[in-house]
Amino acid sequence: MASVSLKHIYKRYAGSDLVAVTDFSMDIKDKEFIILVGPSGCGKSTTLRMIAGLEEISDGDLFIGDRRVNDVSAKDRDIAMVFQNYALYPHMSVFDNMAFGLKLRHVPKDEIKKLVEEAAKILDIGHLLDRRPKALSGGQRQRVALGRCIVRDPQVFLLDEPLSNLDAKLRAQMRTELSKLHKKLGTTFIYVTHDQIEAMTMGDRIVIMKDGFVQQVDSPVNLYSKPCNKFVAGFIGSPQMNFLDAKLIKNDGKYTVEFGSDESSKLGKWRKFYIEVPVGKGDPSVLEGYVGREVSLGIRPENISDDISNARTGLIEATVDIAEMIGAETYLYLTCQNITLTVRVSNKSTARAGDTIKLAIDPNFIHLFDKQDEHALFVKQEK
Repeated sequence: MASVSLKHIYKRYAGSDLVAVTDFSMDIKDKEFIILVGPSGCGKSTTLRMIAGLEEISDGDLFIGDRRVNDVSAKDRDIAMVFQNYALYPHMSVFDNMAFGLKLRHVPKDEIKKLVEEAAKILDIGHLLDRRPKALSGGQRQRVALGRCIVRDPQVFLLDEPLSNLDAKLRAQMRTELSKLHKKLGTTFIYVTHDQIEAMTMGDRIVIMKDGFVQQVDSPVNLYSKPCNKFVAGFIGSPQMNFLDAKLIKNDGKYTVEFGSDESSKLGKWRKFYIEVPVGKGDPSVLEGYVGREVSLGIRPENISDDISNARTGLIEATVDIAEMIGAETYLYLTCQNITLTVRVSNKSTARAGDTIKLAIDPNFIHLFDKQDEHALFVKQEK
């Protein structure tokens, strides 16, 4: 098994001003499960292909273990890759698909049979070894593609959106199976996806990318609770975080966020809403520089409650546009003055479209972001 180190990696395409990946630096520990996630075109698959040796590195250094592999061919890097379309040979049986790489290496037949059967047992596809890919379901094909990698016993597994062709139910099942497989094999996994649910449920650490730049590398818990900027905050979480235009003010030595309007409208007299920033939330020396300035206020749907009995600050009034009951919970889509909000409440909520209801924003879970560069005010920034 091996660690992987990327040091100031760039990917530029000849004859173009496009820089697909910019200054990617990261140390991936041996046996770690790393997820690269971000919207289409962010550079995550390009980064994976550079690790695999399928894309040339324009600048920087790539190490697998202690060996610099920039100029090492893909076949000599001791990695295995699972592609989005599985890349199985349609004319070969499952056994032959899994054994193909071993045959190219001239591994003895008895050893091939042993390795394939062991991998098939791990993946619960031993009964499928005589079938061809067209006779398999999507989930079974994905297991065969994984088995082809397992038999090689590589130092690093690379997986490029391997679940994207599966239906929602099977995708959820295979997430669990992949996590179990990682623990069983004890191998370094580097996994690319655009699905933040996959990222949050599977990764030891997650790399969030945008426009070729790494935005944040952290554990799922920290990414959710301590996003370093507005993009990360909005990308992680479903439904996504609510963002409101607001102003930071200071009253009686306390920092307060105000939003809304005190103007009149055809719907009646509007008023401003206030949320006190809890003591200890944020660095006062940072917040002081934003007093009187516009900021972006972020709050997740589950941190807005329809139970206002114990609320002392953060009380708002909003009109329900749509109420969606999703099993154990209900999503409320609301308008507060001209501000749209999404709230996640219990399925016992009686709110219906057209109702005007009172809600409480939990001040302990608010996020503030700079309006210009969108960095988080409550998270210490790297210098």
